[in-house]
Formats: sequence, structure tokens, C-alpha cells
Amino acid sequence: MRNRWRRRALRARERGPSGRSLLPWLLMGMGALSHLVRGEAPRPWLGGLGLLAFSGLYIAVVLRAFDHRRRRTPLTRGLLAALGALAFALAIGYGREWLLLFPLLGLAVGAVVRRPRRLSLIVLPLCTAVALVTLWRDSWTSFGVVYGTFISVMVTSAILALDETVRQLRATREELARTAVEKERLRFSRDLHDLLGHTLSVIVVKSEAARRLAPRDPDAALAQVADIESVGRQALTEIREAVTGYREASLTTELDRARDALASAGMEPVVRQSGPPLEPWTEALLSWVVRESATNAVRHSGATRCEIEVGGGPERVRLTVTDNGRGTPVTGNPGTGTPGSGLKGLSERLAAAGGTLVSGPAPRGGFRVLAELPVEPA
Repeated sequence: MRNRWRRRALRARERGPSGRSLLPWLLMGMGALSHLVRGEAPRPWLGGLGLLAFSGLYIAVVLRAFDHRRRRTPLTRGLLAALGALAFALAIGYGREWLLLFPLLGLAVGAVVRRPRRLSLIVLPLCTAVALVTLWRDSWTSFGVVYGTFISVMVTSAILALDETVRQLRATREELARTAVEKERLRFSRDLHDLLGHTLSVIVVKSEAARRLAPRDPDAALAQVADIESVGRQALTEIREAVTGYREASLTTELDRARDALASAGMEPVVRQSGPPLEPWTEALLSWVVRESATNAVRHSGATRCEIEVGGGPERVRLTVTDNGRGTPVTGNPGTGTPGSGLKGLSERLAAAGGTLVSGPAPRGGFRVLAELPVEPA
């Protein structure tokens, strides 16, 4: 039972206040009703109809005021204007207890009008008119009605505007949390794809080499097996770093790994690096490009030669990976004409850093991946 009440309270807090919270204030009209019942009011039937109409309009206005879409409609403003006109008519016609309808009008105005600029244009004329009617009908003895009307408008408007702001901030916080989760999920999926794709390709290539070498050169086959063990251990370390988000790739290390993977696959690796030292963020991005491009060349190209060239200029850094293979797009199914998820993810990463990544058939045959990044972060 206690948990049920807690869940209900939590749902009520998420929904925020409703128009029902302002309905009990209709009891302020009991003085006017008592005035009618005692027979002290002239034309009591007219006053009864007016009080009934006022109550109906008040209920309609405050219920619509808590609906974001209906609060700003012309119908709501028209009902509020009718409520105000009826409140002034009844107060002028009967005075005394009927003056307490003005604070109820203030509650309705504060619930509908919540913007400070609009509220400032309404409060002063409203309170001035209430003061004049109160002074005329009951001299200074009921002047507290003016203060009550002013407080009703301002406090109601301030509380409801603050509640609306808090709920908007809560919704924004939840949206930011969802966005952060999506970004982290996307980062992890990209890192996992790039890490495991390269590592598994190297393991497969070295396993094939070990199988071929085992009958005629056991020592060379054992060397390949040792390399497989080393690659597996390194992969475990990189996956742990990727999970924690602290992996900082080294371009030199990645070039050495690419050279070894290409050589194990029977390709001639050609690596050229020139230019000034690169920033860590640039090295990290280019390392992912080298890893993905070398992995794709091993898995899909069927090439005998792969060239990797890194060159730094005064404003931009360029990385080019070119093979002499089939020249088909790098996908899970070669020849489909669609870019693989790895290159697509890398393209998005580089674009976020102000760079570009272009892949496709090389001018002289084969396949080429061209990545460019600005020297300074975008």
C-alpha cells in the first residue's frame, strides 16, 4: 500500500499541478451565497444566476489554464474576459461579500497569464479598477480585497511559471541524459568495430600463415602462433581501454601494426610519414583510419601492395591509404556499392573534428582512402 501511494505521488509530481488545485478557492464565494440566502440581496434570482455563471466560468478557465495547448487559445482568453466582466458586474451590483469574487478573478488571471511582460500590462489596470469599485461600494473597510487580488494574481502566476520552468528543465535534463547515452553507445560500438575488426583479421591471417608453415617450417609456424597470442592480449587491453573511454591511439604504433598485418597477408607494405609532429587528437583519429583501411585491405582487396602515406602541412594533415587490389567498395559484401559501417563511422568522426574522409576507386586502379584533418581542432 505504501509503495502504491509513493508511485502515485511520483506520477503526480511528474504531471505537475492541475486545475483542481484552484477549485477549493470557490469557497470564497460562500459569502455571496450567504448574502442571497439571507434575502439581503435585491433580485436574488438574478444574483443566483450570476453566481452560478461565475462559478462555471471560473471552473472552465482554471481547468483550461493547466492545459498548455488550450491555455493560449482565443476561447480561453474570451472565457477569462467574460469572467472578469461578470465579477465586476456582480461586485458593482451587490457590493460587500460579493467583492471577494475579485481575488478569485485574480487566481484565474494568474493561472492563464504567466508571462511577466503580459502580466505587467494586466495587473495594474485590474487592481486599479478593483480599488475603485471597492472604494465606491464599501469605502476603505474592504480595501484588503485589492491587496488580495494583487497577491492572487502575482503568486499564482509566479508559482505556476516556476513549476512549468522546472518541468521543462527536467525534460531537458532527461533528453540530455538520453543523448549522452546514445553518444556513448555509438562511441563504444565504433571502437569495438574498429578494434575487433582489425584484430580478428590479423588473427585469421596469421592463423592461415601458421597452418601453411606448420608442415615445412614448424619454427616459423610457432612464431606466427606467438604473434597470435600477442595480438589477442593486446586486443584485450584495447577493449578494456575502449570500455573506459581512455584509449589514446598512437599513429606510429598503428602504422607498425598495419605494416605487420599487411605483410602477414602477403602484401608489400609501403609506409611514408613526413611533416611536423601531430597533436594527440589528430594522431588518435588518423590511427583509426589506418587501422580500418589496413583491415579492409587485408579482408577485401586481394591486393599485393598497399601504400600508406602521412603528410602534414601548415593548415591540414593528410593520410592516404592506397592498394592495387580489385578497387571495389569496402563492405561486408564487396561489390555492393555501399560504404562499410567502419568507414561511415570514421567519416562521421572526422566530420565532427572539421575533417573529411573520401573513399573509392583509385585513379590508377585499386582502392584509396583519403583522410584530411585541420592542424588545429575545429
